[in-house]
Amino acid sequence: MDSHEARRHRSPGARVVTFVILPGLLLFLVLVQLWTVMPGNPVPNAPMIGTCLSWFVLVPAVAAMSRVPRRVATALIAAGALLLGAAAMSAPPRTSNDSARYAWDGIVQKNGISPYAFAPVNEALSGHRPSWLFAAGTSGAHGDPVCPPAAFATEAVPASGYPSGLPLCTAINRPQAPTIYPPAAEYYFFLVRSFLPDTVGYLPFQLAGFLLSGAVTVILMVLLRRRRLPQHLAAVWAWSPFVQLEAVNNAHVDILGTVLLLAAGMLLVSGKPSVSGRPISSGIFFGAAVATKLIPAIAAPALLFRRPTKFILTAVAAFVALYVPYVLVAGTGILGFLPGYLKEEGYSQAGGIRFGLAQIVSTGPWPMLLSLAALAAIAVVVYRRSSPSTVWQNQTLMIGLTLLLVSPNYPWYALMLLPFIVLSRKWEYIMVIIALDVIYLGPPIGPNNATTGKAALLVALLAIAAAQRLQRRRNIESHAFSVLGSEAKMEARSAL
Repeated sequence: MDSHEARRHRSPGARVVTFVILPGLLLFLVLVQLWTVMPGNPVPNAPMIGTCLSWFVLVPAVAAMSRVPRRVATALIAAGALLLGAAAMSAPPRTSNDSARYAWDGIVQKNGISPYAFAPVNEALSGHRPSWLFAAGTSGAHGDPVCPPAAFATEAVPASGYPSGLPLCTAINRPQAPTIYPPAAEYYFFLVRSFLPDTVGYLPFQLAGFLLSGAVTVILMVLLRRRRLPQHLAAVWAWSPFVQLEAVNNAHVDILGTVLLLAAGMLLVSGKPSVSGRPISSGIFFGAAVATKLIPAIAAPALLFRRPTKFILTAVAAFVALYVPYVLVAGTGILGFLPGYLKEEGYSQAGGIRFGLAQIVSTGPWPMLLSLAALAAIAVVVYRRSSPSTVWQNQTLMIGLTLLLVSPNYPWYALMLLPFIVLSRKWEYIMVIIALDVIYLGPPIGPNNATTGKAALLVALLAIAAAQRLQRRRNIESHAFSVLGSEAKMEARSAL
């Protein structure tokens, strides 16, 4: 730090930022987080409102951190992450009950049962059902199972026990189907639940999500320092309302895939190009990331710049090795509910919001076909441009545009996008995250919320296009000034 910068950090203005403005903004973020996850919040669309408010406050908070010393900024980031994480863990999952399935998969594995072998409604497992996940249901007027709204801390799902057909209530979604999650996720579920009583509820996975999100923060600060970028930019992740809601409160397993994917990229760019162990280590982490949720596979084109054959073979070997123990037990049942899930979510056809941008200009089978063709072209461009110096930009481009074009219903898929936005500083891609939030959390306008979702996707696309155009203009101007400067120097030398 030079003397001018040191004086700036010791100025009265810097002290006001450090001791008044930043603590005030952090307190506001914490209060909004508490309000967002509050059980029984009477405000409609509270998660969407809280998320938008927090993003608006996060921008000036991160900007203000540039005015404080690096060590102070690091301490503030850590303190903020701790307080926001505590707020996120203060209530049960607010907008998703996926972690109920995580807990159930961990419980059955702890009892020596494959999660791929039985659906939760199977009464062969009734002896392992904790009361916070299962309860007896009643029959409605038409004989359908009915559950009281307050049966669980999260949404109650009515079902029928198998094979008796008796009404059953559960906190697990799709209880009639075996698990969908790949083996690396199942190892994680088992690890989190292995030393806990089955009666313990959602908190263990929330705490695990908090610790994993903290690991991402640490990795980001290390990588930002290596790139000689401001370390306070890690607050975009650490203080993000998106991370606190989806990684901590809802405790989505995608945070594990995010850590593994980020580690794979870090290993590949660190060290000298001649170091043979980096592609192998990176491939192992990448294979594990894909074996956590499959979705990280879309990041592969940006990672094939250093011994791609060795990287691919190692990743495949790691992926297969994680599957082997479960395949030996469950056989083809290892696929679980995945085929049914893909069909249910519309990945085999256009409908609802799936392939939403292409639906604006086409109908029938064309939205899917056009989207896949665009993704193939993007993957080729990213692969050809891949290098250690552009890996974070390429990851942002590949993951961000894939999510934008495919437009999944679930915003937490974008957890793996945000770290690369921070490292590449392509802030316009945050609009992709907000668009997915609108699709999932926003108020419905039109059938299946498709109208609102398509509008949000289009706004995100326009923001990315505008930012790209502005960047090109700056590059042209920078190049022109560089040329003019070189010519002026040459003329000055010739005049001498």
